[in-house]
Amino acid sequence: MKQLLEFIPIILFFTVYQFDGETVEIMGWTHTIAGIYSATAVLIVSTLISLPIIYWVSGELEKRLLWTAAAVAVFGGATLAFQNELFIQWKPSIFNWGMALAFGASQVFGSQNFLQRLMGQQIKLPDRIWARICWVWVAHFTIVGILNLVVAYRFPEATWVSYKLWSGIAFTVLLMIITTLLMSPWLKGESEENQTSSEI
Repeated sequence: MKQLLEFIPIILFFTVYQFDGETVEIMGWTHTIAGIYSATAVLIVSTLISLPIIYWVSGELEKRLLWTAAAVAVFGGATLAFQNELFIQWKPSIFNWGMALAFGASQVFGSQNFLQRLMGQQIKLPDRIWARICWVWVAHFTIVGILNLVVAYRFPEATWVSYKLWSGIAFTVLLMIITTLLMSPWLKGESEENQTSSEI
């Protein structure tokens, strides 16, 4: 449920963009949708509205969500203020590279990386496996940031908007699959150990 709520602002961004140039009338108020600028305004508003809803559903707000909301507000606000879509197009790359830097720093300088601190109480893995998973996440964020700019600069704006939606879903699913595969041998062993203990 929480993951779905996180994607709703991106889905709304994509949906509004599809109605570029059309006029919407609500209770006597009319507005002509101005492509990426209207879509960006909707992205900002829906992202900020989603925060209290996510907190109500899950009982917590991850720092990642707060940083995402801040990035959307800053880069989206700059896009609207300067009427330049490059600000919002750069946002995913800068955010992903910031995440890569944070995860990498937590592995190099901390006693436990972010993932180990987040999930270590529920999932018992050797430190080397936590490190391996952390570097996979660092690589993921780095590559996703690069690909975003490749699409933004080499393809039409409409292609980038579609890419933003579908890549966000696809890359998240791919990362979860890879993470699960890396964890699975150890989770299986832990499950068998728990089963043996219960039989005894």
